[in-house]
Amino acid sequence: MTRPHILEPNQIYTFSKYFELPYAPADILAELGCSFERTSLQLPKYSEEVDYLDFLNRYLRRNILVVNSISETAKREALIAPILLKVCDHTKNQLNIEYPINVSERLRGNFNYYVSASNNLLVVEAKQSDLSKGFTQLAVELIALDQWTNSQTALLYGTVTNGEDWRFGIFYRQDKRIVQDIKLYRVPEELEELVRVIVGILS
Repeated sequence: MTRPHILEPNQIYTFSKYFELPYAPADILAELGCSFERTSLQLPKYSEEVDYLDFLNRYLRRNILVVNSISETAKREALIAPILLKVCDHTKNQLNIEYPINVSERLRGNFNYYVSASNNLLVVEAKQSDLSKGFTQLAVELIALDQWTNSQTALLYGTVTNGEDWRFGIFYRQDKRIVQDIKLYRVPEELEELVRVIVGILS
């Protein structure tokens, strides 16, 4: 049976536009030539000492208590950016904020956060709420990154977060397949596990 088209011809679709679409992720991604599945991912994990975890834990707990995080911008500044800045300092990588991408009329916009490491790439999409739709947007951003980057790495990593919950995904470039991890990492309760995954990806 022929699948009806979701994306309108001759329309411009920014990344944030995909967040607004009421369709299933698999249907949206199929129109961009990719498949979608959910499973338990075995993500890289850094195993050595991380000496800034106690500081970061106290800092985030303080921010959760004193910052009125009802806006997406507040959550980015109070909860998301501190983690990424510490990790990038640790791994000696540059953190790109609001990184612009323009691949085509269907693949354009900004990555909230983007890290290009020597062996891996990571896109972070920050949302105030609704991580399910947020993951669809993240998946589209990974598809755009696949066409944008000169990196030959086989996998592209991404995570969507509202500051307190983080969910990862992987784009398998050769198979054109997006896989969403079924696990959520909760901050601050699972901060160490989250940090070890991000450092593992970027190390």
